[in-house]
Amino acid sequence: MKKEKHYDLFVIGGGVNGCGVARDAVGRGYSVGLAEMNDLASGTSSASTKLIHGGLRYLEQYAFRLVREALMEREVIWHMAPHLVRPLRFILPYNKGLRPAWMLRLGLFIYDHLGSRHQELWRTKVLDLTKEYSESLKPGFVKGFEYSDARVDDARLVVANARHAARLGADIMVRTEVVSLKADGKKWKIGLKNKLNGEEWTVTADYLANMAGPWINHVLQDALGFKGHPPVRLVKGSHIVVPKLYQHDRAFIFQNKDGRIVFAIPYQEDFTLIGTTDCDYKGDPAKVHISDEEIDYICSAASEYFTKPVLRDSIVWAYSGVRPLYDDGASKAQEATRDYVLKEMRENDGAVMLNAFGGKITTFRKLSEDALVFIEKALGKRKPAWTAEVSLPGGDFPHDSLSVMEARVASILPDLDAKTHRRLARNYGTEALEIFDNGKKDKGQHFGHGLYEAEVQWMMREEWAKDVDDVLWRRSKLGLYFNDEEKEALRQYLEKHKTI
Repeated sequence: MKKEKHYDLFVIGGGVNGCGVARDAVGRGYSVGLAEMNDLASGTSSASTKLIHGGLRYLEQYAFRLVREALMEREVIWHMAPHLVRPLRFILPYNKGLRPAWMLRLGLFIYDHLGSRHQELWRTKVLDLTKEYSESLKPGFVKGFEYSDARVDDARLVVANARHAARLGADIMVRTEVVSLKADGKKWKIGLKNKLNGEEWTVTADYLANMAGPWINHVLQDALGFKGHPPVRLVKGSHIVVPKLYQHDRAFIFQNKDGRIVFAIPYQEDFTLIGTTDCDYKGDPAKVHISDEEIDYICSAASEYFTKPVLRDSIVWAYSGVRPLYDDGASKAQEATRDYVLKEMRENDGAVMLNAFGGKITTFRKLSEDALVFIEKALGKRKPAWTAEVSLPGGDFPHDSLSVMEARVASILPDLDAKTHRRLARNYGTEALEIFDNGKKDKGQHFGHGLYEAEVQWMMREEWAKDVDDVLWRRSKLGLYFNDEEKEALRQYLEKHKTI
């Protein structure tokens, strides 16, 4: 990449929204640069509940447009990335004394019919919990409902968007901080710093998209020198992961006495993921972590329902993220809108910046399309919207044929175990075949748990992976299995083969 480069559009932030906007814009013919100060998806975008869903609970807030849009996007993203997005059935037990059964059934009826008339996921059915899934739940839960949504590998969805943007010509710069922003007439002068080697340089752009998520204020106030108070409300959400609590493949959605809900989701085959919390956050987004109160809340909420209690000692991993919601004046964090809001600001009556507040991973593609409306107005239209019809890297196979893809991976790597076959197919789709050259390539050093040198090299070369956390937590979730000795061997390999 040439230094002192000029772009039509420069994007700040390598989360799902930033990478989505970069992908959409470069595909429409704009020159695009993107800077992420850490790793791709290292903030909010890797701290989600790992769902592509309409948001059943938002119906109580009468957010029908948001839910409808999310339900329609659920189908689109499944087709775009069938390796990363998989349908999932959810069980909602009726809990006497909370929301009445008729309200739950009405809400699920609306949920079934609010999206596309052609949606493929199964609709709601009523359950007798004394006959089905009784081994998972405490005695006393008699009636329940089962409905459809989908799970997603959130961090890999971000990487896939970044890879597609780069393939189309975008410059994706990780570990690159925006240290200064200055309007120069109608253009922006953007000061950048490589956080690995300290190198600093300047690029220019006609239009700026601030997709920095929880760091939106940092960009505006520290890099730009903005003196106002942007309308962002930081809300923390935390999750825990424990050894799997049941053997079947359903997820649960539990009601709590405080009106909130908690999900319990089968995770990485051997675990159950439980969350989330909702509480206002005032600290540094880089230092967010789960609190003792949140752990107690999640454990208590899940233990109200499960036969097997969820204990603090059983937690194998916990993570937290900060949602940069638009401050709409809601009194409770859980009531603040999850809808995204896009706001333009003009510096010195010249250079224009678009700021994104809020949003959810399910609607990232629609946010990108809406952002392009602003960009096209400023820069002129080039090519039409396109992302709804084009698969992400690795997703170029029928959306209902993941099992076939897993079988293809197994056929070229017969010496690996079935669990690794599934992981490779679900992480990379058709690109798993490319990583191992259809089985012809030497897999190289084995780091443990089905992770080989050929895959690590791919992560470094094609996916901007730099360190152990990039590999074990964002490009995969093998951090759940690696011990300290195995991590150290991987660290040494990455250090030996690192590139700046």
